[in-house]
Amino acid sequence: MELSGIRAVLLDMDGTLVESHAAVERAWRVWSAEYGVDPDAVMIVAHGAPAGTTVRTFLPAASSGDVVNAAAARQLALQYDDLSDVTPATGAAELLGTLARRGLPWAVVTSADVRLAKARLGAAGITPPLLVTVEDVAAGKPAPDGYLQAAAALGVAPADCLVVEDAEVGVRAGRAAGALTVGLRGLPADLTVDDLAELARML
Repeated sequence: MELSGIRAVLLDMDGTLVESHAAVERAWRVWSAEYGVDPDAVMIVAHGAPAGTTVRTFLPAASSGDVVNAAAARQLALQYDDLSDVTPATGAAELLGTLARRGLPWAVVTSADVRLAKARLGAAGITPPLLVTVEDVAAGKPAPDGYLQAAAALGVAPADCLVVEDAEVGVRAGRAAGALTVGLRGLPADLTVDDLAELARML
């Protein structure tokens, strides 16, 4: 696939730029036990989506938005200090080095809140030039809001952006924004690569 026209790269965080799957799963399993829901069912839909979206799916009888917000806040709180095995994803250094050499602007667009995003990126030793979190947008993934906001902040048309994701909801968000999408580890997208190092070689 021809990537020479790409003018910016927009990266998801968890599972894409930062390897944090174990920490995410631990938090959701503890949360599921506390709220009496099936953890395996939760894990099927939680990856890549904002915590509030998953909470609303599994607590449909919640009496108010405050209940949902409190449950989502509890899930995030379980993750803030669980950073022991959070590392850069395979190929992250190669990709970020390639972007720097080519002078391509990039951003992180995540379903995490800003506290969690900064904690995980910090643990991985990554400082993005632009960070868009779920707190910055009206609607999280699969809505395109985060990717549209990042493209606008970088001054690049969405159609000239490359969205890199490891979750189906993220690919949907990237496509809805009008960007070209890359899926990691077999995830269906406009382009599929094994890891970020492979993408770096293509750029």
